[in-house]
Amino acid sequence: MISLTTYHDVPLLGFAAFSGTGKTTLLEQLIPELNQANIRVAMVKHTHHEKFDIDKPGKDSYRLRKAGAEQMLVASAKRWALMVEQPVQERMAEPDLFTLLPHLDLNKTDLILVEGFKHESISKIELHRPTLGKPLLFPNDSNIIAIATDQTASGIKDQETLPCPMLDINNITEIAAFITELL
Repeated sequence: MISLTTYHDVPLLGFAAFSGTGKTTLLEQLIPELNQANIRVAMVKHTHHEKFDIDKPGKDSYRLRKAGAEQMLVASAKRWALMVEQPVQERMAEPDLFTLLPHLDLNKTDLILVEGFKHESISKIELHRPTLGKPLLFPNDSNIIAIATDQTASGIKDQETLPCPMLDINNITEIAAFITELL
């Protein structure tokens, strides 16, 4: 049975992939699906940019907040920002997910989604597009509970068997249903 990592009894689910795989685009479509299922989503996103602008149209944090994340937390090595009513910023070392999570209002959250932080020990769905030529993170990351891809398992090189569920990366409803079943 697959179970999600929790933080103070709130389920925590990461999305891990190489840059350019479509994590933000997928999450931008997934959050409204989860909201329709009455799941209140908080979002934590890691960025490698030392400086980043927050909450500007077209930026990832803005897009995800507009998609329905009631809380949007984005972090880099130089600052973090939680957007609820007012953004909060301060300098910090490279962020650690579990140092950032206490800034979320867990009373208003049914599920915490995490973009980035792929090296953290939390439950994750790996996004994989073989056409990008990048290797799978699974099975080297034992926290991956499913792989969302645009190819079948037989189309993924060097993988004889995949003991975790395969999801269609282009089927947001299927991914939302998979997550909802775990809650």
